[in-house]
Order: sequence, then structure tokens, then C-alpha cells
Amino acid sequence: MSNLTRRHFVITGASLPLLAACSNGLNSRGSEQIDARVNAATQFMYDEVPGSRDLAQSARGMLVMPLITEAGFGFGGSYGRGALRINGATVDYYSAVSGTFGLQIGAQQYAHTLFFMTDEALQTFRTSPGWAVGGDVRYAVVDQGGTLGIDTNTLSDPVIAVIYGQAGLIVGATLDGTRYTRIIP
Repeated sequence: MSNLTRRHFVITGASLPLLAACSNGLNSRGSEQIDARVNAATQFMYDEVPGSRDLAQSARGMLVMPLITEAGFGFGGSYGRGALRINGATVDYYSAVSGTFGLQIGAQQYAHTLFFMTDEALQTFRTSPGWAVGGDVRYAVVDQGGTLGIDTNTLSDPVIAVIYGQAGLIVGATLDGTRYTRIIP
């Protein structure tokens, strides 16, 4: 066996475990796991956030991110995976990534859903190579009456974000600067 053949054999053999560890979607259950988490997060949102079911019925589509993990100590970041659903069916999978710098320490986990209220907002999101949260997102929060602070003016906003299920040591959660990218789980 020549040196080139042995070298090729060794490199190929050494790279197989690395390739097997990659989540390339072949024989992967990644999409099933994401869908199961999205189903659970959606049901939790409907049960715990009054008015969210009505909001979902008015939306053209919704991106459900069932688990975002955020941590920081001076520098921070967050990551999570979720699914875009149109008419209740998953059409794409997305990751959410953000980075931060500043006075921060701790960690938290939370879920959030982006409701796309117009066809144009949904189309822009779906065709962007990496969509980032900006000033066009309205945050809906539960008011003192126990319902989402949503009225007919809010429903005309292109994108409405609902954050729920927060647990951890960082106070508050924001989606500003979060970048969403389509993935193949």
C-alpha cells in the first residue's frame, strides 16, 4: 500500500466519527424533537397567556421558539431552535442566535412566539437569508387584567412577539438583535 493510499485511508477513517456526530438530517430525529417541543410550548402558551389563541388565529403564521437559553457574564449570548407554522402545519425550522455585551450576569431560559400578522411580514421573514428582530416588532405582554395587551391597533402591527415561560437569574428577556436563520434539523 502506498503512502498516499495509507494516508487517505487514515484520514477517511478518522473523519467518519466526526461526520457521524454532525446533525446533517440523515436518519436524524431532529425535526421530530423540535415539533414535539413546539407542540408543548404552544399548548403552554395557550394555557398560560390569555389571548394568545385568538392572536394565533389572526396571524398569517407563527414562529414558535420553545426553548431559548441565554447566559452572560459581561459578554453573553442566546441560542434556540424552533419551527415556523402556517395554518397549524410546520413549514420550516429556524435557529435563533443573539450576542450581547454589557452589565449582565446570570442565565435564563424562556420561550417566545413571533406572530406574523401580515402576508408581507411573513414573506419577508421567509425569504430573508437571516432575519433580525428590529423596531417593527411589537411586544405583547400580559396586563394587570390577565390578558395580552392587544387591541385592533396592535393587530395591524406586522410582527407581534410574546415571551413566556421565563426561568432563571437574568431579569427580563428581549429579542432585540436576535437573528433567525432557516435550518435543516
